[in-house]
Amino acid sequence: MTQSPQDSPNPVLTFEGKRYDLNGLPDELKELVRGMQVADAQLRMHEDTLKVLAVGRQALASQLNDKLQSITPLP
Repeated sequence: MTQSPQDSPNPVLTFEGKRYDLNGLPDELKELVRGMQVADAQLRMHEDTLKVLAVGRQALASQLNDKLQSITPLP
């Protein structure tokens, strides 16, 4: 789902390969579009959070590996 910038005089919704005049849609559909935009933004935010957590976990694993170098493992 894509939408042209809000500043555009005739915003266009592109959904599943079809284009629609956003201003010409009923209010109910405009609310659905806004809901999709919010959901997309939340997904991007959580994807970014997952990336940060993965980097942090990687750093912890590296630190653990460094500290374990001086410890003799079990046979």
